[in-house]
Amino acid sequence: MKENRLPISAIILTYNEEKNIKDCIESVIEWVEDIFVVDSYSTDNTLSIAKHYTENIVQNPFDNYSQQRNWAFHNLPISTEWIINLDADHRATPELRKNMVHFFAKGIANDIQGFLVSRRTIFMGKWIKHGGHYPVYHAIIFRRHKGKCEERLYDQHFIIEGKTLKVSGDMIDIITDSLHKFIERHNKWATLEAKEQLSAINTKQIAAKITGNPIEKRRFLRKFYGKFPLFLRPLFYFLYRYFVRLGFLDGKPGLIFHFLQGFWYRFLIDAKIYEIKQSGKEL
Repeated sequence: MKENRLPISAIILTYNEEKNIKDCIESVIEWVEDIFVVDSYSTDNTLSIAKHYTENIVQNPFDNYSQQRNWAFHNLPISTEWIINLDADHRATPELRKNMVHFFAKGIANDIQGFLVSRRTIFMGKWIKHGGHYPVYHAIIFRRHKGKCEERLYDQHFIIEGKTLKVSGDMIDIITDSLHKFIERHNKWATLEAKEQLSAINTKQIAAKITGNPIEKRRFLRKFYGKFPLFLRPLFYFLYRYFVRLGFLDGKPGLIFHFLQGFWYRFLIDAKIYEIKQSGKEL
């Protein structure tokens, strides 16, 4: 193991991320042993920037997030015991580094297979703290061979085989650098989510448990949301999120974010579901 590094390999997915890749890598390079960049054939300067930090750069066609993550787990020459999964617009906070160092120094019990890390959403330069959007935990750190990405078209989470622990310190998520890109991406994701909700595909996914860990609880609430009528559910969700969960305290950036992500995006999903049902065509 490299001096002062933890036995962790960072896997970073990229596609045209020249604006983000430098800050992402620099947030972990001082404390992880290896960095792997899995690129989907970027056409900008992403790879030339990444080469300043690591030689472990591979390219693989992107089908969906789940496929790309699981391909990386099975094909990268990872030698460390642990893995941390990042996107190029993620930044590990110094607090996360400090607490991971603490866990490894103290010794991690053999039955602990992963860590839950909270996401800190940054939108239009503001930390979105309210509306139920913080803390939101993701299982992005786990032992090699003990985790995989669930097979969904959208909103995939990592499945860890075994016990997990919450770790203090956040993973910063820079949502977008423009509203144009935000809307473009969410339009694409709405199509995937609509197909997902209408499909009968039965794959291994995160369990929905109201008494489970934070991810399982969130999946339970997601399934509960799915039982409400189309078009009414996004309205109820936005009102709950913006007023009951105090989303209005996030100011004007929060108003834009909670409305677009909490209402418009989910209304768009319902509209696409309605279109598919009415026309019987594939979107």
